Amino acid sequence: MNPALRSLGLSCPVIAAPMAGGPSTPQLVVAAAGAGCLGFLAGGYKTREALAEQIAKVRADSVPFGVNLFAPNPVPVDPDAYRRYARTIQPEAAPYELNLAAASIVEDDDGFREKIELLLADPVPVVSFTFGIPETGVIAALRQAGTLVVQTVTSADEARLAARAGAGMLAVQASAAGGHSGTLTPGTVPPETPLLELLGQVRAAVSLPLVAAGGLATPASVAEALAAGAQAVMVGTVLLRADESGASPPHKAALADPFRGSTLVTRAFTGRPARALRNEFTDRYTALAPSGYPALHYLTSPMRKAAAASGNPERINLWAGTGHRYATAEPAAHILTRLASKA
Repeated sequence: MNPALRSLGLSCPVIAAPMAGGPSTPQLVVAAAGAGCLGFLAGGYKTREALAEQIAKVRADSVPFGVNLFAPNPVPVDPDAYRRYARTIQPEAAPYELNLAAASIVEDDDGFREKIELLLADPVPVVSFTFGIPETGVIAALRQAGTLVVQTVTSADEARLAARAGAGMLAVQASAAGGHSGTLTPGTVPPETPLLELLGQVRAAVSLPLVAAGGLATPASVAEALAAGAQAVMVGTVLLRADESGASPPHKAALADPFRGSTLVTRAFTGRPARALRNEFTDRYTALAPSGYPALHYLTSPMRKAAAASGNPERINLWAGTGHRYATAEPAAHILTRLASKA
């Protein structure tokens, strides 16, 4: 394991990935630490105040942890394409008495500056970024505050950019990962490069320590990634059904459904490439969705929340990586310990 991670008091090379939108609870982060692993709070889609509250909850247990932020890398949506898509998916929102035609186009940065101010005023052990690479001044300030900065990359070229920006560690995310791709060029779906191959490409490009991510769901796959040069691995999907996960009941049920089909990469829910279990919404709209993040995220969010509340898995983003069959309903510490058993 990398010395920087070991210095945090960690004994397990498996990291609980940040999963925005609810799954990554403070309880999950604390449970990961109890197994000697690092857990991440997901700062995405939270206000500064909500993130500060979650940080305080984790700090109350005196455990090492990380915070993930979405770095600004907007994909402005074409207004006409946005309106067409809103009309197209309106039948899916109508049962919840939602009028998507009245939705305004929202293009924001997820409160990035406010959250950086929080993390500089009250530093945490680790901060990771995905979607974009922050300005070098932001990374330098975090490092000066004693924070380890981890940057998500999906290619060797992105790894070089992250290294030049001052990142201290890279999370190398393969296309098998569930949820949003961390690609810096979201207008193009990243190639389906196998994780071990991607690790080799990034290792040849930069000398920074690497964390492997994407499709890792068994002790054997974790051991293979570590043997390929990763200092640690990051897992998300395999924790979605954990006791401490905040994933919605229909999401957890879909992961356990033996008749649920394969995963696919879709822009249908957010306008940015993301891997999910197939459902009626992805089948109908993946080919029709325009690029446009975060505009499409905000457009579909009320429908997804209403569908989740009503227990309907066909209208929600069932984020899942290719290892989703291995997600189990048990304490997170058991899952993480098992994954590390061959490391």
